[in-house]
Amino acid sequence: MKRTLWLIFILGPLGLGVLQGVASGAEPVRMAYLQSDLHHLPLSVALEKGYFKEYGVDVAIAGIFRAGPETMSAFSADSLDMAYVGIAPTITAVANKTARIRVLAQVNADGSAIVVGNTSPIRSILDLSGKTVAVPGIATVQDFLLRKALTNSGLALNKVNIIVLKPPEMIGALRTAQIDAFIAWEPFPAKAVTSGVGRVLVTSKQIWPNHPCCVLVADVNFVKGHLTEIKAILRAHVKAIDFIKNNPEEAVNIAAKDTGMDKPTIRLAMKDVTYTSQIDVEGIQEYVRFLSELKFINVADPNAFVKGLIEPGFLEEVRSQ
Repeated sequence: MKRTLWLIFILGPLGLGVLQGVASGAEPVRMAYLQSDLHHLPLSVALEKGYFKEYGVDVAIAGIFRAGPETMSAFSADSLDMAYVGIAPTITAVANKTARIRVLAQVNADGSAIVVGNTSPIRSILDLSGKTVAVPGIATVQDFLLRKALTNSGLALNKVNIIVLKPPEMIGALRTAQIDAFIAWEPFPAKAVTSGVGRVLVTSKQIWPNHPCCVLVADVNFVKGHLTEIKAILRAHVKAIDFIKNNPEEAVNIAAKDTGMDKPTIRLAMKDVTYTSQIDVEGIQEYVRFLSELKFINVADPNAFVKGLIEPGFLEEVRSQ
């Protein structure tokens, strides 16, 4: 397998992971995550606290992407072994056969929000009719949640102009009235609030309580040949989540360093994110059904599809130890 690093951004604090992986002389596990995504804090913690090293595995950050579909393209190009990414683009890529990956663990539940301007007259989802709303990408978790919110409110999808903007661009676009609203992962909704630009119209928890969001995935071929590394990474992942729960202020410090955002913003953002490694199978099935209704995918049997998508055995073994 060709094992080159796909570095699409200058690496910040997590660049240490690249240096660690290369310095050991071993083949590092090529890992990716999303830019400034608070959902992926367990990865930052595992790197910062040396958990991967503790369990005997080298991890190299091989991509810092702006949205899940970009991560799927990297898997398609054989440039990644594992990644922290949203469940919606994972389902879409596997169903459409553009990537061959498996879900190994969940990362978080909830943690996104629809944001409108601070002085906007928009007060409900129905008020988004005729408005322009930005999502990080089509078939992302946030795109899914927006469409679910519109559907739940009885507002036809064609009544809203949905456009794609990357989360770092959303607050500026809202400030200059280029868009009427956006939906993004934390900490971007919190940053819109603390900067005085926006206010939260509705959180994703209100749209769909305790919904699964991001997952830890691996390339199918990597799963087959690297069980030792996978189990080590899952141990580090579970330990990082426990650390976040037991050391919230230190977790805030790590998140602030990773995202480049101030601590008050991070503290506000973390109130709406639940970190968990336990896979929500029923929630993932609901994603599959709704994505099929939207014609993003064509899956006749959601239950069978999800059964083939998830590799639960490794996580169960790790959690039982």
